[in-house]
Amino acid sequence: MTNRERKRKLVGPWRNLHGAVWLIGLAILAWQGWWWPGILVLVAISMLLEGVLMAVAPHAFVDEDAPPVPVHPPAPVSAPPPAAPAPQPEHRYDLLPANCPNCNAPVRGQEVKWTGPQSADCPYCGTNLPMRAQPSAAGAGRAA
Repeated sequence: MTNRERKRKLVGPWRNLHGAVWLIGLAILAWQGWWWPGILVLVAISMLLEGVLMAVAPHAFVDEDAPPVPVHPPAPVSAPPPAAPAPQPEHRYDLLPANCPNCNAPVRGQEVKWTGPQSADCPYCGTNLPMRAQPSAAGAGRAA
């Protein structure tokens, strides 16, 4: 090998195939007890496999100097835990009327069916309850 030739190595599943040929070959050699000439045959089969792979799948080889190619895709980065749900707007119990205008039943903030932050239905008849006007902060400052 000259200085111009680069050493190439198998990557990915092709490397696994090459390793499997060696493991199966060594198992057959051990089973048959055919070590001495058998190992030379196994080396020849390995070289033939590399030659066939170079012809059929040249992408199976990378330069030895190149950065390693991951065999498996990188594990996905776990997403940060979901943010806590936005706090529900507080229901304004002080805006509820004392009695339902339709059925005259007493209105309690814990019993009404809230349909929005400032909208509720009567628990007895289902009528949408009118909310009282909100006291304005600007009006309170002028009274003094």
